Amino acid sequence: MQIHTLVKRIAILSIISTVLMCSGCSVFMAAKQPDKKNVSLLTAGMPRAMIMGEFGTPVSTEKRSDNTRVDVYSFKQGYSKSAKIGRSLFHGVADVATLGLWEVVATPTEAAFDGKYIAFQVTYDASDRIIEVTQLKK
Repeated sequence: MQIHTLVKRIAILSIISTVLMCSGCSVFMAAKQPDKKNVSLLTAGMPRAMIMGEFGTPVSTEKRSDNTRVDVYSFKQGYSKSAKIGRSLFHGVADVATLGLWEVVATPTEAAFDGKYIAFQVTYDASDRIIEVTQLKK
């Protein structure tokens, strides 16, 4: 009888440790979602260097004959750090509580909610300060 109990305990510990070590994809996916960009910087008068610091290198740049410049930025709008941490913690707890079954729901959900692509066209004056912003993709 003691061997049977010992085998049960080893099996249960193996399952729990496997779930804890492999709790999985959804936790990692939630933590690795794209960061939220500060689109409020896209206002008249903001310097180009500040915009590039937030959004990176534009996907295209056009220098016009009147010394203005037009940049197009395209990126995935992500989530705040607190949202990503909260989602990761929730998935981790749900994984442990369901012995890993939560991954069946959570992994496709995290794949679907991985941010939205948005694009802006930004026009700068001769001193590289924003004069106009047009949202191209919502």
